[in-house]
Amino acid sequence: MSSAIESKKQIVEEIAEKLKTSVSTVVVDYRGLTVAQVTELRKQLREAGVEFKVYKNTLTRRAAEVAELSALNEVLTGPNAIAFSTEDVIAPAKIINEFAKKNEALEIKSGVIEGNVASAEEVKALAELPSREGLLSMLLSVLQAPIRNLALAAKAVADQKEEQGA
Repeated sequence: MSSAIESKKQIVEEIAEKLKTSVSTVVVDYRGLTVAQVTELRKQLREAGVEFKVYKNTLTRRAAEVAELSALNEVLTGPNAIAFSTEDVIAPAKIINEFAKKNEALEIKSGVIEGNVASAEEVKALAELPSREGLLSMLLSVLQAPIRNLALAAKAVADQKEEQGA
């Protein structure tokens, strides 16, 4: 009997540790997905370095309380799966949101973004953000604009002077 309790305590500690160390966590309801669809989702998440697991709700509730994320307990009803990412904040939300668009049975329920519980709408909004590389290229283009405009103005002045001199 006590070995079962010990194993449950270990699982609670494991979940709590993942909730604390993850930069992004997404809770989904996977009811209605086929085994092939779940396998495809797991594959996509694994390729992005995201861990996707199914835990018992009672153990997840205890872990959420240990991790001081008890607001997450409201959505822990029915069959849930949790995606944990320790590296990329946007990756799990983006992959799951894209998958949910193609497979209506998958429902985003909630998430934890950098230690704060987020609603399903907030997770979807996070998923709509461009990737890190996309944001960096936007920033670079904004930084280059003044220099590019200065170069174009200098070239226009030089061309005008050349025409007047000819």
